[in-house]
Amino acid sequence: MKIFEQIDSLIAYLNEQNQNNSVGFVPTMGALHEGHLALVEKSIQENDLTVCSIFVNKIQFNLEEDFAKYPRTIEEDIQLLESIGCNCLFVPDQQTIYPEEYALKAYNLGNIERVLEGLYRPGHFQGVCNVVHRLIGIIQPHQLYLGLKDYQQCKVIEKMIHLTSYDKRVDLKFCETIRNENGLALSSRNKRLSMNGLNKATALIKILTQAKERILASENDIDLTLISQESTQNILENGFDSVDYFAFVNENFELIQTKSNNNQPLTILTAATIEGVRLIDNIKI
Repeated sequence: MKIFEQIDSLIAYLNEQNQNNSVGFVPTMGALHEGHLALVEKSIQENDLTVCSIFVNKIQFNLEEDFAKYPRTIEEDIQLLESIGCNCLFVPDQQTIYPEEYALKAYNLGNIERVLEGLYRPGHFQGVCNVVHRLIGIIQPHQLYLGLKDYQQCKVIEKMIHLTSYDKRVDLKFCETIRNENGLALSSRNKRLSMNGLNKATALIKILTQAKERILASENDIDLTLISQESTQNILENGFDSVDYFAFVNENFELIQTKSNNNQPLTILTAATIEGVRLIDNIKI
């Protein structure tokens, strides 16, 4: 596996390799787990060349302490990527991605950046869009692989790709959430949980599934606000410290309060904190 820290050397390598070859790209912040590796493996299956990036993007963190606490396991990450046959790894530093002369962009994302994650993490999605836009511009991939655990982020990046006209040359590939044997969505943040916390955290997917089954079983219109309130209480009773939201969105990422039989499909999303670690998850109906 080729490893690059500088943009010029990466571009030179890609230009050498990219003779009618398809390039798949998996952007990450490192602390890799099976979820990331599944994205890389999918890219390897579908492309001639796969590039993974590891970059802890400071501008998408709301708190300096969260940026500082984010796990960094670069040596382990390199070994994992080499073990599955990744072709190329890009590991830039902050100055490489955001040199002094670089002007951050502002994206007209609309309401999607003001609700749920956007509400609780103001500016977060602008930071995400800036780094993904920057990386796409450097790597020029044909296909971009993202995990659906971060469903709202997937939809935000989809919008950014459209706003920047990258959708004319980059295919977005959304891949299913990878879970452990107990159903917990794999996340780099899980490394900060104790064994007891990991066990309690499995309540998220159980409660999401219960809400989904309740909705599917209803023959009449159903009050989603009530389900949200009861599910939130259930999460707290299962050992979580707080719940930011338990919400329902349609395919346009509009918040939905009432589900009727002829409504379009919904996705349920939640964010909750346990042992000081904020976890997110979702399930599609």
